[in-house]
Amino acid sequence: MIPVILSGGSGTRLWPVSRKTHPKQFWPLLSDDSMLQETCNRLKSFDGMEAPIVVCNEEHRFFVAHQLHTSTLGSPAIILEPVGRNTAPAAAAAALHALDNETDEDPVLLVLPADHVIEDIEAFHAALEKAEQLARAGHLVTFGIVPTAPETGYGYIQSGAYLENQADAMRISRFVEKPDRDTAGQYLASGDYFWNSGMFMFQASSYLDALEQFAPAILQATSQACEKAATDADFIRLEKEAFSNCPSDSIDYAVMEHTGNGVVIPLDAGWNDVGSWSALWEIGDKDENGNVIVGDVLAQNSHSCYLRSDSRLLATVGINDIMVIDTHDVVLVAHRDQVQEVKGLVNQLSEAQREEINIHALVHRPWGCYQGVDRAERYQVKRITVEPGAQLSLQMHHHRAEHWIVVRGTAKVTRGEDTFILSENQSTYIPIGEQHRLENPGKIPLEIIEVQSGSYLGEDDIERLEDVYGR
Repeated sequence: MIPVILSGGSGTRLWPVSRKTHPKQFWPLLSDDSMLQETCNRLKSFDGMEAPIVVCNEEHRFFVAHQLHTSTLGSPAIILEPVGRNTAPAAAAAALHALDNETDEDPVLLVLPADHVIEDIEAFHAALEKAEQLARAGHLVTFGIVPTAPETGYGYIQSGAYLENQADAMRISRFVEKPDRDTAGQYLASGDYFWNSGMFMFQASSYLDALEQFAPAILQATSQACEKAATDADFIRLEKEAFSNCPSDSIDYAVMEHTGNGVVIPLDAGWNDVGSWSALWEIGDKDENGNVIVGDVLAQNSHSCYLRSDSRLLATVGINDIMVIDTHDVVLVAHRDQVQEVKGLVNQLSEAQREEINIHALVHRPWGCYQGVDRAERYQVKRITVEPGAQLSLQMHHHRAEHWIVVRGTAKVTRGEDTFILSENQSTYIPIGEQHRLENPGKIPLEIIEVQSGSYLGEDDIERLEDVYGR
């Protein structure tokens, strides 16, 4: 069995922590591991699980490679989508890759979003065992979450008749969109409906055969993108033109709503798609006042709140049912009943072309990270951290000069034709137009303060001449 982990989501309802360049699946929201790592961790004790195939966009490739480099499931195959085309083409690319081997094996694929929570691993594994038997018999299986409330934020699956000799597998009657509260209440009372988890299991050939029958344009475009794919370092890059011509559709719409081989298996395993701040409050560890507290927080006479601070002290007095999320550059305050509206807030910020929806003040790179400290007209200050053994690209800037001051560790600096070492409290100057590179030859993280000055300070004023990360 091969897990196919779909990691292309943006998680806008968890803004301002989840942003375009660093979405929720790469954050440690519930433990010391990221949600992507947790998705892999819950599979490691299931017998016969192979190394995963991860499908993500190019911008997130280094997050995936870095976070899964020590995966207990082995080295992942990382497929890069040049553009987002929803889950049906992503799963098709994974199925084509899984079948592109020197053996005649037709593997079972377990398709999982990268950003869900499952608390009862034993119940989850039991459902996988049932699904595997059905998948090897040619069925296309989805997992229906046993509903616990009339939830309006999920789509639903209506179950039909039980399969012959199967007590826990039913045919799919229909998929329905997110309902209003009254309709959701009727679904819950009927006992025939499940929350749509977005998780699937099928043999690779069974899925591709279904695509050929019900969505041939998706199969054709994805096949072309895979045939022309380029492989470099840890990544498989789908060919852009072919994949861009692929219709955008979900597995539900493209296949599951049409096939006669669709099956739903009930799953009651503490599942949550962590689609909002209220969801994190619901599943988080609460104090005696019902508050979930993350970071440096002092809560006085406050109840049933989610309080998160990524850096400074956050203090509250006399509030109830409030979500407060304090990042390095944004503070979000919302009532627990209104957190689903965060997506609309992000849309407003997008229309205003605000950078806060795209990048954090703390920006992660394959070599480390940097954080904005101060900025005004014609200057900018950053704190840069370079991991041991890592290096930035050999680059130059056309509009800015840079001053580097080492505050921790040892820096190896290339400036023009010169290469030299800087220790703590030493500094150097990089003129406009000068080729330069920063490396960390030491065994501890290198930290420097960078002061930029010039007429333009945008991140796109970087001309890379050499780069070990292929950017």
